[in-house]
Amino acid sequence: MESVGKMKKVLITGGTGFIGSQVVAELLRKGYEVHSLVYPPFAPEQPHLVQHEMNLMDDKAVDAFLTENSFDTLIHLAWFTGAKCHSSDVNLDWMRASVALLESFVKHGGKTFLGAGTVSEYDFSKGYLREDITPLANPSLYGQAKAAVYNTGRIFAKAHDVAFKWARIFNLYGPNEKPTRLMPSVLHSMLAGEDVKVSDCVKIQDYSHVFDTAAAIVAFLESDVTGAVNICSGNPIRLRAIVEKMAELTGFKGKILWGAIPANFDDPFVVGDNTRLTREVGYHHKYDLETGLKQIIDWEKNHV
Repeated sequence: MESVGKMKKVLITGGTGFIGSQVVAELLRKGYEVHSLVYPPFAPEQPHLVQHEMNLMDDKAVDAFLTENSFDTLIHLAWFTGAKCHSSDVNLDWMRASVALLESFVKHGGKTFLGAGTVSEYDFSKGYLREDITPLANPSLYGQAKAAVYNTGRIFAKAHDVAFKWARIFNLYGPNEKPTRLMPSVLHSMLAGEDVKVSDCVKIQDYSHVFDTAAAIVAFLESDVTGAVNICSGNPIRLRAIVEKMAELTGFKGKILWGAIPANFDDPFVVGDNTRLTREVGYHHKYDLETGLKQIIDWEKNHV
């Protein structure tokens, strides 16, 4: 990776987001100079973090920036995560912008590209989801737009001798998660002593703490591994067990109203195979469910 003095330099998009802010923190901890392309608001100022205002939808502005600024390494995490993100037409804009960003990065001498993929690229009907076996046949526009960037990007990068890494991110939780998501919404109710309204919570998922997700992404970046890698725990957990564990850890004595709200997805089993992450990248999760939940409970008590 390109260095400034003894400091490694990396360019990142999406560095102010839920995942990206933790990736930036991990990079800074490991001694990188981090240049972040930001559509305001900016993150708080930190040593060795340089923020550049940028609209990634403006291909000419992006290309002009990369013409003037040299980077060997790019982590591209930015994408639309707003309301109805799985079906929004905005996914097409992000697909086009991502390919244009990669093209410009390579044109101006980039050597290593790491993009944020998603579990939603996969066909969920196939059991444990594996990078080299499971079809990328998800019916969501979000999943297909991400898969299109993956399929196009890896071929383009190979033709230009660029290392192409694709971090296929599974479900996660942690500080600053959207309050409407399962864990923060349940936790808010429990800490307030209110009845907890949830779905039947019988689905089985694969969850990682965002600290593990960020650390795994940086470990993947620093490894010699290329292609797609599942960023996941590999551990199946029923959603009901998560809610029950939160009740235990918070000492909640109120009612849990199972089935009070509809489930927001139909797939009964969405769990990843993390063999590439553990054996090839060499990253092993540091947070199990209990330690992860304790962390967010403490965080919620201090910040909400």
